[in-house]
Amino acid sequence: MTSVSETEGADTGGEAVTGRWDGVDVNFGEEGGRLTYGSYLRLGLLLDQQRLESDPPAHDELLFITIHQVYELWFKQVLHELTASRDAMLSGELWLAQHLLRRVHTIERTLTQQVDILETMTPQDFGEFRHRLSPASGFQSVQFREIEFLSGAKDPSFVKRFRGLSEDEKVRLQRRLEEPTLWEAFLVVLEAAGFSVGSDEDLRKALQTVATDRAQYAATWELAEALLQHDELAAAWRARHVVMVERMIGTKPGTGGSSGAGYLRSRLDLRYYPHLWHLRSSL
Repeated sequence: MTSVSETEGADTGGEAVTGRWDGVDVNFGEEGGRLTYGSYLRLGLLLDQQRLESDPPAHDELLFITIHQVYELWFKQVLHELTASRDAMLSGELWLAQHLLRRVHTIERTLTQQVDILETMTPQDFGEFRHRLSPASGFQSVQFREIEFLSGAKDPSFVKRFRGLSEDEKVRLQRRLEEPTLWEAFLVVLEAAGFSVGSDEDLRKALQTVATDRAQYAATWELAEALLQHDELAAAWRARHVVMVERMIGTKPGTGGSSGAGYLRSRLDLRYYPHLWHLRSSL
């Protein structure tokens, strides 16, 4: 039973609380603390990373930097969860794979909602510092490419044509190109359930069986639905993103030299799991 015994300074006002919690020595409070909120989160370093390029400082540049840094933090978490979900599928832990994908879904909804915050910045406000960003571009987000590669949309040409990658980033992307994707892990799940997936026709029959006999293949079906939800939410983010870019800069080229909204629109039809989408036509 969880309990605290032999406490001192039972509450508080910042005083230390000491004792034992499930047999482990604990020491709560500022007086005896070895770790603080700020030191644990490394806030000194974190809050020093919003360095403005504009001079004099443009008011909305802090917002722009903060939003994109938060995106990268969420991308890191998404990669953490997707990698673990993939590994759970490969080891047969379908419940865990689905659980982690549900967490990713929630993060992906948050990523889309964050666009609303960015759109509180007007085109005029953005124009005050946009010229300072070139040739930097969201196109260069290595973590975003890792998410795409891991999800199933591997693109080796990205590594070859992007010259601004560090050696560490090249290694990371190459590793993602070589390791199993979420889709490849799902095929292992289907094979473990007794299905052949050696050809498109075999795969079509396997998915049709799973979809029409959900009582027997409930876990596999729910996992397929979780993958499709990930795909749908990623597509929703891309659609929301391109509209935001059009609202902000119209048809201007991107700061990294791309066609801007035109390039983003060319990515709207991307689907990680076309077999799961095609399945809908036969249900």
